[in-house]
Amino acid sequence: MAHWLRSYALLLKWNVLGLRLMLPFFVAVQVVLSVGIVVGFSFLVPDLDRTAALYLSTGAPTVNLVLVGMVLTPNGISTKKQTGAFDHQRALPVPRLALLAADTTLWIAAAVPGVVAGLGVAVLRFDISLTIGWTAVPALLLVALTCTTLGYALAYTATPMVTALVAQMVVFFTLMFSPINFPADRLPEWFQAVHAVLPFAPMAQAVRESLAVPPGGPAVLPFAVLAAYCALGFAVSYAAMLRRP
Repeated sequence: MAHWLRSYALLLKWNVLGLRLMLPFFVAVQVVLSVGIVVGFSFLVPDLDRTAALYLSTGAPTVNLVLVGMVLTPNGISTKKQTGAFDHQRALPVPRLALLAADTTLWIAAAVPGVVAGLGVAVLRFDISLTIGWTAVPALLLVALTCTTLGYALAYTATPMVTALVAQMVVFFTLMFSPINFPADRLPEWFQAVHAVLPFAPMAQAVRESLAVPPGGPAVLPFAVLAAYCALGFAVSYAAMLRRP
């Protein structure tokens, strides 16, 4: 255990130093994006009711976590692949879980300012009161872990070019066609069926019902779906890390 913790601390420090110039830029982009979703999307719906305001308020942090975990993270791994840092790290005498944990910690920490900024601006912009429940932190953490492990699974198993293309599709799909910032019933039935097997709608529901708890409490199913996706992403990522360089 001591070896694992020491390896984790050193790897985390290494990752922070490696991104010390770009990390502030990443954080700034996430803050601007979260605030932009709240403010910019509200211009598309001039007369916002409470439901629309709630979806935008809770959708902004969800989108932020999706983009950090499924866009920035895999692109970062792709860069490591191209520079040789990825194979070098896998050749180090450190636990593979420590490698994954150090990377995950860094990217989740980078997403926190965007999540906080988005929620803060939403409360001020829409004058909305959030009834935050005890599942808020677990929900946000589970969404972040799910997105990050899926991002790892993509980057570890695909070429850098394929990873970049899929990441761009995630940006477009998440912002425009995922029921995160709007109710799912606005989509055609066939598109609702597609989202029934994708993780985006459960992510949005888990976060929304944790930040604005309904009378019956948050639904359990979204958490179960996210846990399954997180386990799948972790299994694929860990298997890829165990392969010899």
